[in-house]
Amino acid sequence: MSEERAPDGIDEGKRLIRIGSSAGLSLADRVAERFRKLAWRTPLHALRLRGRHPLKLVAVPEDPFVGDARRGNALLDGRIALRGDSVAIADLDFAKPDWSKPLAHHLHSFAWLRDLSTVATRPVGVPIAETIMRLWLEVHADKVSEPAWTPELWGRRILHWTAHAPLILSSSDLVYRSKVLNTLARGARHLDRSADKAPAGVARIAAWCGVICAGLLIPGGDPRRQIGEDGLEKAIEGAVYEDGGVIARAPLAQVDIIMLLTALREAYTARRLAPPATLSAALGRMVPALQGVCHGDHGLSSWQGGGPIRGERIDEIIAATGVRARPLRQARDWGYQRLAQGEAVVIVDAAPPPVSRLAEGGCASTLAFEMSDGAERLIVNCGGARAAIAQIPATLSEGLRTTAAHSTLVVGDSNSTAIHADGTLGKGVAEVELARQESNGASRLEASHDGYARRFGFLHRRQLLLAGDGRELRGDDMLLPAGRKRKVGTIPFAIRFHLGAGVEAAPTADGMAALLRLPSGRLWQFRCRGGTLTIEESLWIDPDGRPVSTQQLVVGGEAAAGGENISWALKRAT
Repeated sequence: MSEERAPDGIDEGKRLIRIGSSAGLSLADRVAERFRKLAWRTPLHALRLRGRHPLKLVAVPEDPFVGDARRGNALLDGRIALRGDSVAIADLDFAKPDWSKPLAHHLHSFAWLRDLSTVATRPVGVPIAETIMRLWLEVHADKVSEPAWTPELWGRRILHWTAHAPLILSSSDLVYRSKVLNTLARGARHLDRSADKAPAGVARIAAWCGVICAGLLIPGGDPRRQIGEDGLEKAIEGAVYEDGGVIARAPLAQVDIIMLLTALREAYTARRLAPPATLSAALGRMVPALQGVCHGDHGLSSWQGGGPIRGERIDEIIAATGVRARPLRQARDWGYQRLAQGEAVVIVDAAPPPVSRLAEGGCASTLAFEMSDGAERLIVNCGGARAAIAQIPATLSEGLRTTAAHSTLVVGDSNSTAIHADGTLGKGVAEVELARQESNGASRLEASHDGYARRFGFLHRRQLLLAGDGRELRGDDMLLPAGRKRKVGTIPFAIRFHLGAGVEAAPTADGMAALLRLPSGRLWQFRCRGGTLTIEESLWIDPDGRPVSTQQLVVGGEAAAGGENISWALKRAT
């Protein structure tokens, strides 16, 4: 599909400002969280969950997505696996959990039902699903506790239980069937009172999706559905910008919300009802924004702790939504800019990082970029801080969040936005100014951030110009004096260009250039002026969450108090 060719410029001096506190949760948020946990422990909440429960589903929706075949085959082999972590079904003990947080989320959400249904017929899958379900019910059906009873997990669980009801409700054991349905109804009543207390963003949207799904599929649910639709509308307003990007600025969260809303839509289809306009409108905005951060192979780029997702998977997700759109070339609020000419795609982070309370694992990546040539990635970010396999050390995962793990300029070997020991983002980039122009078939982007102004007295300004045929990208990285206080001495800087997997770099004789050979054999030449070029080791987290050894180009030097200007160019040689 061709790229959008309508005029799209940003007014000169357009500013993107980081909104909200840069610390963690506010005092009000922490108090609300504390009272929510206390409320769960009271007898009153348990009494609310009692009552007469319906013992049937009105309809069974389809799951619009295919599961992971490898995880599904692991289930057939007797193990629940997720990104390098696994537990044998025979050893499952929900009363004494001994697994990682991501695996716990996978278990309690019952997302594994999708994987199982992908590889198993009903006669083969039912005994496995029923075994795990019985183990879960034994511990969590009657006891309200975290994490199993968090609103987000109940929302996801209702979506998966209803879509895969044939796997968990095919038993002839009427006591077991009644237990499943009673627990489902009990969980729905729990969500009625707790959905809006879930953290803003993906978690709250998942919770309200569960409320609506229960309202559609449990008899007598019309009032619940209406309340749920109002709640979902507000949750989307609080999580998604008008341009379709999520406020958390994480493409993986974008994918998650799109999948949640698409799965919920199937519940309406099962009831032969039209989904609310809010749901359809949200998908209509979010899909082109997602496509805007995808490369030429349709695969997802790596931003804000997420790793890449293969193009085939992105295509499946978008096809399930039914939305047909061109990639969004500039998300003014979400902050990602897309330059696309010829076979080249350049994706730039041109906004401040997300506020800590809205995103777990936010990264100091302002003004970093990724670039692809057709189906091959030329320049990347290391990525994957929150998407890597369990065996990756925590110190490495945290390192993947740093500015140095992204293809941008680093001053004084420090982050453009501070990353605290508790994982939250601190002070740094508060404002980004940018301007964009399309002229003579070329795309030009100019942006600057203030992340180094307070500590080092410099603004970082980056100019990018992508030629109309996509065969050349020119860049200028400038350190401009900022503030009244003049800095004394020089400060080291490094501009990092992390190369895609399989890209081989060889320096030229003059030491100012490098020849880059892509896996297909295509050649690109990199040249720079204003710094010293070296080739160093790097790594990239692949779509399976595994670290892959790669290389990086590093242009280093010393910036005087008056600033510095470094020019560079990437030009396709063949």
